[in-house]
Amino acid sequence: IGFEILDFICQKNESKFETNRLGELAKISIKGRKVLLLKPSTYMNLSGKSVIYWMKQENININRILMISDDLNLPLSKIRYRAKGSSGGHNGLENIEYYLNTNKYSRLRIGISNPKNQTNQVDFVLGLFESEEYDLLFSNFNMISDSIKSFVLSGINETMNNFNN
Repeated sequence: IGFEILDFICQKNESKFETNRLGELAKISIKGRKVLLLKPSTYMNLSGKSVIYWMKQENININRILMISDDLNLPLSKIRYRAKGSSGGHNGLENIEYYLNTNKYSRLRIGISNPKNQTNQVDFVLGLFESEEYDLLFSNFNMISDSIKSFVLSGINETMNNFNN
């Protein structure tokens, strides 16, 4: 779902992703602030390698990083911002924490729930959404895009106050 959000934001800002080292990159501007959108091309479980590479390459401070991930434990399309915390069992976030050597980075979790209570979570996470599920998620993309703009302009604390409800 994170890649779909980034595609939506990129399209909304009339930008394009270009294949680059360890990922696809797009650059946009939000009220004069340069924003780099990254879709790691490593396996999801190895996302940290791509993240740390581009942080160093672009000299990006960890306080300016926002990771977007799905969350099985949140209801479908519900969002939750956090300034730090555990990976919650998300292998991609665990790998990012390993490479950053900290869990103190901002993250946006987007609920994908597990309505069928499937025991094989890998198949569920890698599967496709039902049409009505995707419609519900997509109907929140503008709000999610606005929340990311809030993060860029106002930081994690204000964004959590305004969007975690």
